[in-house]
Amino acid sequence: MSDDPATAAATWLAGRLRDAVRRRGDAAIAVSGGSTAPLLFDALVRRDVPWERTTVWQVDERVAADGDVARNALQLDALPVRVRPMPVTVSDLRAGARRYAASLPERFDVVHLGLGDDGHTASWPPHDPVVDSTRHCEVVDEFNGYRRMTLTPRVVNAARSRFVLAVGSSKADMVVRWMLRDPELPIDRVRRSATWVFLDPAAAARLTATAMLGR
Repeated sequence: MSDDPATAAATWLAGRLRDAVRRRGDAAIAVSGGSTAPLLFDALVRRDVPWERTTVWQVDERVAADGDVARNALQLDALPVRVRPMPVTVSDLRAGARRYAASLPERFDVVHLGLGDDGHTASWPPHDPVVDSTRHCEVVDEFNGYRRMTLTPRVVNAARSRFVLAVGSSKADMVVRWMLRDPELPIDRVRRSATWVFLDPAAAARLTATAMLGR
C-alpha cells in the first residue's frame, strides 16, 4: 500500500524493464488502459527506462475509431516507445485478433492490469467465457458500451511478472473479494505468484490480515 501507488508501480516497473534488457537484450510489456494508466505512464517517463529496447503491446482495447477518446491507445502517446496497438478498426475483428496474437512475444516480461468496480481486469467481463479461452487474443461482445479486443488469461499468466494498480474507495470491496479468492471475479483468474499489487489507502481500506492471506 502506498499514498502514491502509481509512482511506486512505475519505480518497480522501470526496474523490471532494465533487468529484462540486461538479461535478454529487449523488454516486452503489455499495458492496460483505464483511469490509473495515465498516472502510471506519467510517473514512468520520469524513470530510467531503456525505451529504445522496449516494445509495448496492449492488454485490451475498445472497438472504436482511431482518435476516439474511448481508445486506450491514446494514453500510450505519453510513452517514448515502440507501440503495437490492437487492430480494432479492421472489418474482421476476429481475424485481427488472430493477427495480433501472432505478433505477440513468446513471453511478456511484464503485464500491467487494472481492477474494475465489478471485479473485471483486462476486458474479461464477469461470467464471460473469454476467461477460459485457449487463444491468445479474443474479441469480446459489448461490455460497458463497447465491443473489446483483449489478451486472454493464457497470455497474462504466462508473463514473467504481472502487476495490478488500483486506486479509490470504489475498488475496496473488489480488492477484498479478490484476496479471498472469490471465483466470481474475473481478476481471480490472474496467477498470484509473481503478481504485485499496488493500492492506495482507499482501495486497501477494507483489507485485513485474513484477506491478505487469501483465506
